[in-house]
Amino acid sequence: MITYNPIADLSSFIPPIAMQIYIVAMVILVIGGTILDTLHKKSAKYFFASAREAEARARRPLGSAEKVSIAVKTALHDVAASGEFCNTRRRVAHLLTMYGFIFFVLATAVLVFAYPTPQTPAPAYVPLLWHLGALMVCIGGYWFWFRIRVDVAAEGHPWYRVVRADLFILSLLATNTFALIWSVLQWAGAGTWATAFFWLFVLSATVLFGTVLWSKFAHMFFKPAAAYQRRVAEANGYLDDLPPPADEPAQYGLGINRELPRHY
Repeated sequence: MITYNPIADLSSFIPPIAMQIYIVAMVILVIGGTILDTLHKKSAKYFFASAREAEARARRPLGSAEKVSIAVKTALHDVAASGEFCNTRRRVAHLLTMYGFIFFVLATAVLVFAYPTPQTPAPAYVPLLWHLGALMVCIGGYWFWFRIRVDVAAEGHPWYRVVRADLFILSLLATNTFALIWSVLQWAGAGTWATAFFWLFVLSATVLFGTVLWSKFAHMFFKPAAAYQRRVAEANGYLDDLPPPADEPAQYGLGINRELPRHY
């Protein structure tokens, strides 16, 4: 079942061109939402202004080779390995969700554009990657939602407390959960139930990709740039003139050592 291609059977009632147009529309929504988010929050303006200030106040200039080296380190440590997370559980959950989402999206695009009908059977590894990606998102996402995000002892917030910032993770979980259920039901020939969960899958995916402006979706594009900028500022000595970050343990007026929150 895990190598079953659920996309191919859709061609009996949804033309492949319609599925491909939908994928393109979702990509446009993500790009448009990210641009609008950048303009609304002035993220790009702040980023470039901060970069110019860091370069102007640098204690030593960095060469091109050093900047390339920093970019590689940022990609490997901060992006690929999510090294910014101090908590091991948080990092593992994030990596499962991130790589699962990447696998799921890439496999979906390959199935829709290259193998959309039973007459073009997909290699077994592509639907396998599709199911594995969705399962990884569910494992990492639900672990984060029920066990890591909520620290009742520290904050007193139950798991069902939802704010607008949770729109991304909830729509992401809904998309991948409904995708898996739809695939299982369609493989089992459940008919009406399979169709119902397919449309729930489409609805949740539309919410996920169509609400970039109001969710934390665009955040994933800004984090690597911010991590790179911080590494450059550390290397050129700009951060030496600034006070320590607020999230680092430090001693303050009454001699009290600040500690990181338990859920960090």
